[in-house]
Amino acid sequence: MNLKNITLLLVFISTVVTNSNAKESQVSSPDQKIKVTISIGEEIAYSVDYKGQKLIAPSAISMDLGFGDVLGHRPKLMGSKTTTVNEVLKPVVKEKRAEVKNHYNELILSFKDDYQLAFRVFDDGMAYRWISKRKGDITVYNEEANFTFATNQMVYFPETKGYITAFQHTYKYLPLDSISGERMCITPALVDVDKGPKVAITEADLRDYPGMFLSGNSNNTLKGKYAPYILKGDRLVKKEDIKRADYLARTTGTRSFPWRVVTIVDNDGDLLNTEIVYRLGEPSKIKDPSWIKSGKIAWDWYNANNIYNVDFRAGLNYETYKYYIDFAADNNIEYVVLDEGWSNTYDIWELNEDMRMDELTAYALEKEVGLILWVEWSTFDADMEALTDRFVEWGVVGIKMDFMNRDDQYMVRLYERVAETCACKQLMVDFHGAFKPTGIRRTYPNIMTYEGVAGLENCKWADYSDPEYDVTFPFIRMLAGPADYTPGAMNTAQKKNFKPIFNRPMGLGTRAHQLAMYVVFESPLQMLADSPTAYIKETECLAFLSAVPVEWDETVVLDAKVGEYIVIARKHGNDWYLAAMTDWNKRDVTIDLSKISTGTFTLEEYADGVNADRNGNDYKKTIRTISSDETIEVKMAPGGGWVAILRGSEN
Repeated sequence: MNLKNITLLLVFISTVVTNSNAKESQVSSPDQKIKVTISIGEEIAYSVDYKGQKLIAPSAISMDLGFGDVLGHRPKLMGSKTTTVNEVLKPVVKEKRAEVKNHYNELILSFKDDYQLAFRVFDDGMAYRWISKRKGDITVYNEEANFTFATNQMVYFPETKGYITAFQHTYKYLPLDSISGERMCITPALVDVDKGPKVAITEADLRDYPGMFLSGNSNNTLKGKYAPYILKGDRLVKKEDIKRADYLARTTGTRSFPWRVVTIVDNDGDLLNTEIVYRLGEPSKIKDPSWIKSGKIAWDWYNANNIYNVDFRAGLNYETYKYYIDFAADNNIEYVVLDEGWSNTYDIWELNEDMRMDELTAYALEKEVGLILWVEWSTFDADMEALTDRFVEWGVVGIKMDFMNRDDQYMVRLYERVAETCACKQLMVDFHGAFKPTGIRRTYPNIMTYEGVAGLENCKWADYSDPEYDVTFPFIRMLAGPADYTPGAMNTAQKKNFKPIFNRPMGLGTRAHQLAMYVVFESPLQMLADSPTAYIKETECLAFLSAVPVEWDETVVLDAKVGEYIVIARKHGNDWYLAAMTDWNKRDVTIDLSKISTGTFTLEEYADGVNADRNGNDYKKTIRTISSDETIEVKMAPGGGWVAILRGSEN
């Protein structure tokens, strides 16, 4: 573990060897609210109690290695080890806070036939994983991961029709017993326990193994489901022509498998605060991460290069991107993405001559603006070393890899190879067309952000990336890690006035709703999706976007309800950034400043205008002095928002 990135408070280790005939083992969270019981008989099952109530009933788990070799079948317990860890992690990139508390109790059960089960229990959830100690290679044919709830509950279910997917599904709110084995969803999924906690199911430390989907059995159970290995086919092949193996993974026999994660928190807002997935990632492999720099990005694809009031033809050419670079340099924007079209999508070496890449990259270096290059995954995969060497020669700072749309073993392995190769070349990575984060960004902190979210670009052709979704996914998808939603639409519309126009897009909701995204949504590479021309016309909004940071020293959730609203405060340096967002319902909220600070401050706020319910672009900026013993009354239009900067000295 890199000591520069961690402050060790306490590590207490105790070893307990249990009787080999024991039928049950238990491990609890440090605060004793979560108790995990592992039952060992003909099979292994775990159950979870929360505050003395049964939350997850006994749920069988196993791993099938073929030919009758099943980890967890007729297990013989040989011993156990219990460890307590209490430490503080200092992330290279501060997505929520500068210090992450990592306090857990861990139980490792060792079985005959060279395998183990690890259970790790935090105050905000639990996780388990298989550990194999076999020699040589093994083949995994199936993994049984059940999450059987004690009673029927409602679940936010991001349903998908198959394993080939962009991982951008919206949420269906369904009873567990309505989900059959024929239906499945991407993860995370959120179970809304009646008069109980919020329970999110996902995975962590996913490496060299397929990702987990969830299916059902119409009996209050969510079941892990995984994409079999692809023998033939990629994104250029029709789904029906893809040939899959009868196994999930072929891998080394000495390894740990992904954590199966159950986040358990009392309140909706706690889902916005948890960093359980990050904590479960392996420590950083990058010894000196000082070159990794978060920042904002001027982005071209959403706005279709709709630049005007210029004396050149806007498009995929040198003049257009020189304009982007100048815009970024003038407005405290660290990076520019060159999206699809700077080269041939399927032959990256075939450059678009109109881009004059040698000249353009030299100009970006001169202006001290970093360039990030879009690449199609399979083309990049075919010549990764040589291409990254070329990017380094140009002075490029990162890549945006796209169109993966899978999470089978090969693809998961590719993510790590890309992260490792780019780390060696000091290149940052943005994964698009991507599955959710699984904590590997702790291992490779040059992984800055992931898509895997129905972001703003969907407004170019559809209406489901709307304010209701905007106040739903942060509780679920963003629980797994950063989300590259690509906000920043300057042209916005209420539902009745919205029309998807591919080359002249608009956002759903209000202008203030878009601005609030920069505080609510976490992404260490945060896009400015609209045209530079649009921002230049909106000087007040551009001033805010130039100022707003992308990393945070502290996060405080002031109020929140899944699918309805979010009110949050984040601290950067001496300043607080506050934001509120609502669904399609107009909403009034009261913010008590004493919850975050004391003193007298200057408040710079951007609120929905009085006519924002008719014209989404209507907003009002005000600056005033305020003290911490006052409250702020926020009025949001349907699909509205509010954002503010609190500057001044604290008492």
